[in-house]
Amino acid sequence: MNRIVRLFSLMDSLRRYRRPAPAQVLAEEHRVSVRTIYRDMQLLSALGAPIGGEAGLGYVLRPGFFLPPLMFSTEELEALVLGARWVEQLPDTELAAVATNALAKLAAAMPRALAERIDDTGLYPVTRGRDSSPKPLLGLVRRAMREERGIFMRYKDQAGRTSQRVVLPVQLAYFEDRQVVAAWCCARSAFRLFRLDGVRHAELTDQRFHKRRVELAKQWFDEFQAANAHSAHGGEAT
Repeated sequence: MNRIVRLFSLMDSLRRYRRPAPAQVLAEEHRVSVRTIYRDMQLLSALGAPIGGEAGLGYVLRPGFFLPPLMFSTEELEALVLGARWVEQLPDTELAAVATNALAKLAAAMPRALAERIDDTGLYPVTRGRDSSPKPLLGLVRRAMREERGIFMRYKDQAGRTSQRVVLPVQLAYFEDRQVVAAWCCARSAFRLFRLDGVRHAELTDQRFHKRRVELAKQWFDEFQAANAHSAHGGEAT
């Protein structure tokens, strides 16, 4: 690999790590020796790149530095297009629309040869049994997660029982035939799973999360693993 290309690639790699990346890990990723990584990091620092850390401790790119990404490889482009095409088919109309816009922006920034690949990569997501009718509730749940606000909802479970409660949504899963939200249920003071096709009414509230969403999401996942839950597909709240 050309050294200049490798230097840019190293910077791109460092942006993915939130903690110091060991030289050995970077060396394996870029298929060079650890000694080469040491020299490259010294050169990048001398050129003004805001790299923290040192040999033996790992390296990290300090916050606030912006570097335009390198051109996508063919495989990276195929992965992005395939993912966006899948999102375009979701009943979440807002996400579907912005996925289309994102592909258009991507094509505009690509060289012509790669831009043409976006129109037809030969890869297409196949879905079966999906209800493609628009579901505005999905946008409401995503907004609640972004703004860390509770949702008041009336809910009917699979057994026909109805309830109303305020929930703090932390994760939203898109399955082929339904969507499930993991949320802190304020009525139960515990995490519950809700199938969105059971929500009869929902509205955003002014109630704020008692923890950051990412912290609640980690807590939910830890509890989910500890309980060795068999599946989130069919589970729902009570």
